[in-house]
Amino acid sequence: MNPAEFQNIARAEDEMWWFAGMRRILDAWIGRLPESSFERVLEGGCGTGYMSNWLAGRYGWKMFPVDLDFAGLSFGRASGVPRMVQTDISRLPYADGAFDAVVSLDVLVHFPRGGEAAAIEEFYRVLKPGGKLILRVSALDALRSRHSIFAHERQRFTRPRIITAVGRAGFEVIDASYANSLLLPVAWLKFRVWEELTQQEAQSGVEVPAGWLNSLLYCPLAIESAWLRWGGRFGLGQSILVLATKPY
Repeated sequence: MNPAEFQNIARAEDEMWWFAGMRRILDAWIGRLPESSFERVLEGGCGTGYMSNWLAGRYGWKMFPVDLDFAGLSFGRASGVPRMVQTDISRLPYADGAFDAVVSLDVLVHFPRGGEAAAIEEFYRVLKPGGKLILRVSALDALRSRHSIFAHERQRFTRPRIITAVGRAGFEVIDASYANSLLLPVAWLKFRVWEELTQQEAQSGVEVPAGWLNSLLYCPLAIESAWLRWGGRFGLGQSILVLATKPY
């Protein structure tokens, strides 16, 4: 991750439509698990630690947030996020079977293509038998944007490719779906047409827009969360959600 992006995220993640909407979608996605009363949960790639705090508050999980970049951890430590550790998720400093669940959100995209395997294998190793993996990754190379370049995103996934990667590590996939789907046509026009026509420089897309626009952009994600909560799936989208389990 570009260290400069953490400051943008820290300013925006409480209010910005994307963060708020994706938290709502994640909540619906976690609701598909037959059991979510986890005691110890690792967040692999925690950034500022905001999501670890949110997950702890929402579900009562004891979170263990880790990240490679001190630039992100410094925000969490300043705001009192507990148990933050600076480490590489492909070489985790925890014993085998230490956790009931692992959450990793938009982190594997920062590995070079194929490099995500080491991190997924570590997630498998530190999970107890029966432990759950809750994963989100960015989708579709065609949606790579100036923001992707700014944030140092190195790859995107398709649903079949991330399912294959998770399965190769030994996980059994419970469910997988695209998400952030309703705004896909708008995103494609912006990234593939507007940004290329205007020859925009790489720049952060993380900022809170005007109140009315922030609310308007949040609405499609709220609709998606309801569909996912009812058991629906999306065949295409800007993100991919995966639930998987480590077999007994």
